[in-house]
Amino acid sequence: MPRYSAERKASVLKKLLPPHNQSVPEVSEQEGICQGTLYNWRNQVKEGGATVPGSGKTSEQWSAESKLAVVIETAPKSESELSGYYRSKGLYPEQVKAWRQACINSQLVQGVRDKQEQAQAKRDKREIKTLKQELARKEKALAEAAALLILRKKFNALWEENEAS
Repeated sequence: MPRYSAERKASVLKKLLPPHNQSVPEVSEQEGICQGTLYNWRNQVKEGGATVPGSGKTSEQWSAESKLAVVIETAPKSESELSGYYRSKGLYPEQVKAWRQACINSQLVQGVRDKQEQAQAKRDKREIKTLKQELARKEKALAEAAALLILRKKFNALWEENEAS
């Protein structure tokens, strides 16, 4: 298994990342490196937190995780840093702004969803409480009915003995 220098690995990975976005098979054929090795390298870069779109996808086809990573990476950057970042990734500022807004909107929707879930949980607890009370009442009534049936059987059994004597 051949070993590749860090410089070679970095140059090959640049072809997989924006703005080139070449597919793994294309780069494998160009560089003469096994596709499995390239997939492993790409996955290692992904695990490291970098935005890696995958096999030849445009920035709009990136996963939600990749888009979120771009939003997080760009948050602390200044305008001059952003322009260089956008060029290196093959992005447009409008795309990242739209992704940021989508993240914010999803958080707002999640907040509303959380409130609805809390209200539903409260209603469920109240219903469970009333059902438990009703169950306890019915169990008492059933126990009382069973006791009355047993007493009636005993009474009938005693009455029949007295009549037979």
